[in-house]
Amino acid sequence: MLFVCFQSITCLAQQNASPVIPEADGFFVIKNAKLQPDKTKIYKAIYDATKAASAPTAIIPALNMSGSELNALAVCHIPISHAKFVVVFHGAALFGILDNAHYKEKYGVDYPNLKVLTEMKKAGVQLFVCGQNLMAENIDVKTIAPEVTVASDALIVLMEYQMNGYALLSF
Repeated sequence: MLFVCFQSITCLAQQNASPVIPEADGFFVIKNAKLQPDKTKIYKAIYDATKAASAPTAIIPALNMSGSELNALAVCHIPISHAKFVVVFHGAALFGILDNAHYKEKYGVDYPNLKVLTEMKKAGVQLFVCGQNLMAENIDVKTIAPEVTVASDALIVLMEYQMNGYALLSF
């Protein structure tokens, strides 16, 4: 029975694809799904990035999920301009946005998020880091990846965007 269900789902889905952020999870188009992405809508989301990657060589969960949703929209032929995404880093995710030299010094490997941050910025995603958290952790602003903008406080960023209709997604 399980094989039959899996086979049915596979028959309904097109190939998994990652056209915008190749390092992020791809997207399967489920042909007969009741709710599909809508080409007429603007998708506004703020990703609350508080979790560290599962390993120093993996990307931060919030980058993976926001990248995955960019991939989803692209696969569904929705212009990337319809994605108004923001990611705000604080908590354990903070150390995942160091520049390559400082990341390598801390973890002993090259920075896996750098290419993703560059691709996100190119796709129009706004990237912020919590200035309060930087100060509390004694992290020099100069050691943060250049794609990321310092905000005064992550919670202020979260509230501002939610007040402007952005959906809150936490990873």
